[in-house]
Amino acid sequence: MIHRLILVFATGFGTGYAPIASGTFGTMAAIPLFILLSQWGNPGVLAGLVFIALLGIPASNHMERSLGVSDPGRIVIDEIAGYLLAMAGSPVEARYIIAGFFLFRFFDIVKPPPVRQAEKYLRGGLGVVADDLLAGVYAWICLRLLEKFLF
Repeated sequence: MIHRLILVFATGFGTGYAPIASGTFGTMAAIPLFILLSQWGNPGVLAGLVFIALLGIPASNHMERSLGVSDPGRIVIDEIAGYLLAMAGSPVEARYIIAGFFLFRFFDIVKPPPVRQAEKYLRGGLGVVADDLLAGVYAWICLRLLEKFLF
């Protein structure tokens, strides 16, 4: 039973089983969660982020051991945490949600330093989650710049 709960959590309620681009589907799953958590303002988003990141690390460890694979594509809880970080402080508006989605996916795929290094050198669930949090930081910075100059 506990294994199934971890599986559901780590795969973003099954979005990690998408046949292609599971990380993109996992990020899409984070959008309604961001909207829901935003009802409690930025503290709600940050609390959700901390909860998901802290539980995502051991859940990702469990999934890696269960599957015998390092950072399997089925694990998307890291994308959910990264997107929430990217969106922290953003209003619930389509332009922010869409920009945050594309910015986060860009940095998660391109993996500029130190994102790639975190993925490569940190082991287990910490490495799985840390690289997406760092990609979320890049996306957050870009959103703040867009907010200042374009939005």
